[in-house]
Amino acid sequence: MKDRKKILSALAWMLTACLYASPLLAQQEGDDKPKPAAREYPPLLNSNGNQDESDQGAQTMQPDNWPVSGVQNTTLGTPVMRHSYWVPGIRYSNTTASSNANSAGSTQWNTTTFVSGDVSLLEAWSHSLLSANYSGGGFASTDATQGNGQYHQLSAAYEIIQRRWQALFVDQFSYLPQSSFGFGGTSGLSTPGISDSLAVPLPGLQNAYLPGQSFLGAVGGRYSNAFAAQLNFSVSRRGSITFAGVQGLLRFTQTGNISSDTEIFNVGYNYALTPKDSMGLVYRFSAYHYPGDPQALGDHAVLFVYGKKITGRLGLRLAGGPDITTFRVPILTSTQKVSGTASGSVIYGFRHGSATVNYTYEVSSGSGVFSGANSNLVGALWNRQLTRVWNASLNFQYARSGQIASAIGISTPSYDSWVIGTGLDRPLGRAANLSLGYQAQIQGGTAALCQGSNCATNYTSHQIFLSFQWHTRPLVLR
Repeated sequence: MKDRKKILSALAWMLTACLYASPLLAQQEGDDKPKPAAREYPPLLNSNGNQDESDQGAQTMQPDNWPVSGVQNTTLGTPVMRHSYWVPGIRYSNTTASSNANSAGSTQWNTTTFVSGDVSLLEAWSHSLLSANYSGGGFASTDATQGNGQYHQLSAAYEIIQRRWQALFVDQFSYLPQSSFGFGGTSGLSTPGISDSLAVPLPGLQNAYLPGQSFLGAVGGRYSNAFAAQLNFSVSRRGSITFAGVQGLLRFTQTGNISSDTEIFNVGYNYALTPKDSMGLVYRFSAYHYPGDPQALGDHAVLFVYGKKITGRLGLRLAGGPDITTFRVPILTSTQKVSGTASGSVIYGFRHGSATVNYTYEVSSGSGVFSGANSNLVGALWNRQLTRVWNASLNFQYARSGQIASAIGISTPSYDSWVIGTGLDRPLGRAANLSLGYQAQIQGGTAALCQGSNCATNYTSHQIFLSFQWHTRPLVLR
């Protein structure tokens, strides 16, 4: 009951911030008076991003203590928090693109302008933490297939940490005019909330627990949401059991795409080999349903997991095992498929930067194209501070999706999606940030990407990004 009141109170603060954009006062635990936001204050977050490559950098970060069989991405740890705070801001972004999937045979440059309001919130109590990032606004485009509209993104997490158990609640929502795969490039448009040093750290869900959107040719707006609840309970000094459930959905505003619902249940056992190394055994059941379609998939996977965490330096997770998928409606006379599933992610922190690589091979909902698909996803991100103010980043993503089952000797449609981008960003004083970027989106397939005379089996889109974000000083809650 006490934690519920804390959640409701924090969400009320955030709603008031969006409506009125005025400083808030937080109710204190104990007899201390609230601390107002002062003109000068110490850093809200300690970060080791610009420190030398030594053990001293790790001391400014808290360890990532979540279980290796959990649903979140691996991190290098979280910065030590000095204050609870929230900060509102605004963002202007412009995207200039050469083409889209519905005009694959020609090159027609178009521009899309985004204007949004942004809010980030970080609130800590003695045994719990609330993190939230939101961005939402409108866009106007000269691309007739995209037109004008609105977009929203929200990421929120609430953690409860006790001596023997941990609870985690995560929600990731988006309403976008196009696929989230490659949306915004390296400009920061794809990440909700404030983008600079005041950004609230919030690890996302692993790819296996998100509604798939790896097909660039599925045009039109779409709603995507994934809500996860996780409980980890220690059964010994080194062992723990993890239970998790995830509810996901993907809806499209235009016909011709396949909407989906996803329910996932996850149970795992974790064992710490050393303070830095751990292993686990996971059973995961995933159910995929398609509104208006009698098809449904049930996917059973058993995964062996290994993880390694060095705070501030390395985060590693490797998982793999057998997979059995059953079909309610036979696919080309098949009622089930036996295969395997695998995933891996590594994040490495080095002097003035970091690098992340991840890979996933899994059965997915189908990305709006198939009623169930075999999906391969590869992603890499590198960022580095070049000078005192300029930062650079490189981004690469590849996805291959194909129908989940096929008859011997009969080819089925498959699609390849590539995203390659680079960007530069820099702060403009203490309250603003500027970013520039370029990205190429390449879509190829064995069948036409859309309907109409201009469609082709592949297309390439060149995109140029300009983004400017301004925010207030952080409003300290305590």
